[in-house]
Formats: sequence, structure tokens, C-alpha cells
Amino acid sequence: MGIGVKDVNQHDFINRLAAFLKRSGKMKLPDWMDIVKTGPYKELAPYSEDWFYIRAAALCRRMYMRAPLGVGTVKRVYGGNQRNGTAPSHFSQASGGVARKIFQSLEGVKMVEKSSSRKGRILTARGRQHCDIIAAQAYRKAKGKIRKRKRVLPKKGVSKKAKGSKPVKK
Repeated sequence: MGIGVKDVNQHDFINRLAAFLKRSGKMKLPDWMDIVKTGPYKELAPYSEDWFYIRAAALCRRMYMRAPLGVGTVKRVYGGNQRNGTAPSHFSQASGGVARKIFQSLEGVKMVEKSSSRKGRILTARGRQHCDIIAAQAYRKAKGKIRKRKRVLPKKGVSKKAKGSKPVKK
């Protein structure tokens, strides 16, 4: 059985997939990418120049885990707190245009397609293959760092209190 996306650190996987999408040079980026806010609740545009690729990689990972994925779902997932000054804060959804453009760019690279059975988009076989290859690379790179934790069970007949300890005075 091979290594999948679920077997690696999500941060490493998303960064590697974003780098792959950027290196391929096939993703079509919108002209407004460098000045747009990702939601009405944000004050500034993203600082990172690669934020579009990182968001696209995160959406690919999310579709790998749980598909189909639509624009409305992405708006809710990436939404945040709208700060209203002295009035109470409320939840605000993220920008739908950003999500739509990312989906369209991923469709242009043939990593994503519209679902025929339900609303939303799903990963194509090619997109799933790219994700698996990148996950395997990330696993091999971090193999020395990944270790399984031992589960320590308490010994039978020993209470949680340390032997010979005195009660604490208040």
C-alpha cells in the first residue's frame, strides 16, 4: 500500500504542492491577484506572493480528503471574524471570486473537474496522482523526523498520587 496525502504533514504537503503548481507555470493567474483582499473581513491583501498557489494547494488537499467541494463551502471554510469597531464581531464569509478563480485555474491544469453527480468540483485522476506523488516525496523527505509515539498505560494497582508525597497545604 502506497503513501497518501493523509500520511504526511499537511503543512509540508501544501507547500510542496504549491511549489509544484508554481513551477509548472500552467496555472492562469488573475490580473488582480496582487491587490485583492481574500474576504471583506480582511484589512489588507495577503503578504505572500505565492498565496494563490498555496490556497489552490490547500483546496486540492481538501478535495482529496472530502469531495466534492463548491465555492460556497470554500467561502465558509476561509471565512473569519468581521470586526465592527465597538459593535460585536460577527462571522463573515470569504470572497467567492477568489475561490471561483482558483477552481477555474485548477480546471485549466486538468487537476479538477465539475462533479457530474453532485454540485461542486472533484479531483481528476491526474490531480489525485499528482497529490499522491508529492505526498510520497514529502514522506521520504521527512522519514527520519516521523516517529510513532508509544502509548504509556498506567500500571495496575498504582494510584495517580505519587508514593510518599505529602498533601499540599492551602
